[in-house]
Amino acid sequence: MKKALGGLEKFNKIIPISLSIVLSILLVRMQSLTYQELGSPECRVKKWDIPISLTGRNQKAPLTQRLPVTCCQGDKSCFDELLYGEIPDKKALMNAIAQSLQYLQTANAAAAYQNYQVAGITRDRVFKSLKRFRELLLKTNSATELHQAIEREFVLYQSVGKDTKGSVLFTAYYEPLYAASRVPTAEYRYPIYRLPPDLNSWSKPHPDREELEGADGLQGAKGKLRGLELFWFRDRLEPYLAQIQGSARLQLPDGTQTTIGYAGNIAYNYKSIGRELVNDGKLPLEGITMPIILDYFQKHPQELNTYIPRDRSFVFFQENYGKPAQGSINVPLTAERSIATDKSLMPPGALALIRASIPFTNFTGKMEERIVSRYVLDQDAGGAIKGAGRVDYFLGTGKIAGDRAGVTVSNGQLFYLLLKSKN
Repeated sequence: MKKALGGLEKFNKIIPISLSIVLSILLVRMQSLTYQELGSPECRVKKWDIPISLTGRNQKAPLTQRLPVTCCQGDKSCFDELLYGEIPDKKALMNAIAQSLQYLQTANAAAAYQNYQVAGITRDRVFKSLKRFRELLLKTNSATELHQAIEREFVLYQSVGKDTKGSVLFTAYYEPLYAASRVPTAEYRYPIYRLPPDLNSWSKPHPDREELEGADGLQGAKGKLRGLELFWFRDRLEPYLAQIQGSARLQLPDGTQTTIGYAGNIAYNYKSIGRELVNDGKLPLEGITMPIILDYFQKHPQELNTYIPRDRSFVFFQENYGKPAQGSINVPLTAERSIATDKSLMPPGALALIRASIPFTNFTGKMEERIVSRYVLDQDAGGAIKGAGRVDYFLGTGKIAGDRAGVTVSNGQLFYLLLKSKN
């Protein structure tokens, strides 16, 4: 779905924000909004780290096999309680599972798993594991009962993380809503572009962002992008942020809506303009947040023409006519149940368990963080999501999802669930 399903990633309605770039912007962990006590350090951390006995094994493998974590008594964060709350919500997870099962039966999945680098993880085993988990999800009546069944029947493959001890940086992304037009007007001047039909024949190195669209984002019709305009936006930053997100929902002047999704990109890596602001001394590293970054560009809009061209990467789009945002494995993403990882390392479409501090909006409308465990499906990728130590968590569409994505930055753990039997 996304190029970086991560970046300075979004203004709030007027400029919504996603957060994969926050990794690049924030080199230090933002303070928690609210810290949830979980009891002893053993319950909070140690049980979830890769056991010391396993850390000396194949350091090059992105995943290491271990037994499921036995939950500490009273530690509700150990369970995915969203599935069995006062209003049980299994529907979203069941939908995400169905999408992955569909993907795993495709030729693309067969190719992806052909030479997968972790021994024992095969497409057939991932498929059977998903089907069995779905059966358990339907049969069990509590989070504890489900967890106990998983302990009996599954093993975990834990990401070695960024430190070989299992520490994974979590950010979040979402599908923004922008005002846009199918035709250029005095109000709607900044275009996004469809995939050039001859992109494969372009000589390398490719022309970069500034060469394609100019420093001001208005020169595309003078070069290779002429005639490829897809939609026009009102703000210089919005088409750039749509590229970082890789998808968007568009509100058209006649009141109708449509959606756009990732179609391709040129051969340059993403570069965070938020980090560039820090490097130039325009913003302090300590305490930097999304509102601070957004406020800076609202006060200094002319600097967008300086900083956006520093990101040489460029993304092309296709119109999806209202279809939900799609992940890199070409299935719709499910809010709170889809993640993006580095697909050169992690098993596409597989069932995973994430554990991290995630912000939620409480009954007063304020944001608070809770350490949670969630069963998710690995269905997306992102240009800024590289290595075993990165996960981007999809939070859905709209302002609340964007507000939450904008403050999601935490260290946690990532596990994949596979049946004990490999047959």
